Amino acid sequence: MDVAILGCGYVGLELGRQLTEQSHTVYGVRRSDEGIAAIEKAGFEAVEADITDRGDLERVPDVDVVVFAASSGGRGADAAREVYVDGLETAIDAFGSRETTPDRLVYTSSTGVHGDHDGQWVDETTPIEPTTEKTAVLAEAERITLERPAEYGFDGTVARYAGLYGPDRYRLERYLEGPVTEGYLNMVHRDDASGAVRYVLEEDAARNAVIQVVDDEPVSKWAFADWLAAECGVETPPKRTKAERLEAGDLPEAARRRILTSKRCSNERLRELGYQFAYPTFREGYREAIDGFRSNQPL
Repeated sequence: MDVAILGCGYVGLELGRQLTEQSHTVYGVRRSDEGIAAIEKAGFEAVEADITDRGDLERVPDVDVVVFAASSGGRGADAAREVYVDGLETAIDAFGSRETTPDRLVYTSSTGVHGDHDGQWVDETTPIEPTTEKTAVLAEAERITLERPAEYGFDGTVARYAGLYGPDRYRLERYLEGPVTEGYLNMVHRDDASGAVRYVLEEDAARNAVIQVVDDEPVSKWAFADWLAAECGVETPPKRTKAERLEAGDLPEAARRRILTSKRCSNERLRELGYQFAYPTFREGYREAIDGFRSNQPL
């Protein structure tokens, strides 16, 4: 299987490594020298191209699968639209117009499209209700993924990621120092975020469908913070209710809305497909970070 990973960053690099280990041919696509160097270090072929530029995408060889894993760099809704909507449509048109078209497209989305469900469980059948301009853009990109590839005769899959963590992204200080605002954490380790996509490609599963990529145990932020503090051997951090945090009046609108959204994301569909998690919960996933933290503490 030949795979092009567009926007080959945090998840894409690990996905490329996993696919390469299974003897697939992978092309990682980035536009920066730093990005190209990271792909080469990961051990697969790098292609320098701006994924929002159709002409640049001509540099990418014909492939069986296109994975659209780009990031808008944490910027606002306009930047998100440029990448996730305009860039995605450009990629679909660019690869779909070739003499040899891909077999399928995978777009990596976010469970943020669900909006608020007052702590209740949500899955792929739950109607999405984005609450910010950016998550509305992600929802539009999901629709494009499931509709537009058919115009060129190939299929689309949405991999809807929960909060990513893993090497270089454990963010221990946030939960060890606090204050920690109440709510739920829906998480997935980077290796499983990549592994789930690799799995559905190798198993030819989830065509023209959404799969939620989240671990087995959504957890209360307060419970997670207390567990993490105990494992690291430090005092539990201060806590804040949602009302207390909102009363401070210092939050941007997008942050305020995030605090007001609460849900628990189910991975039942991914489990039913047969995927086995490397890190089923935060307990396994944070062990490396905890061990590293404790080893750096004075005796």
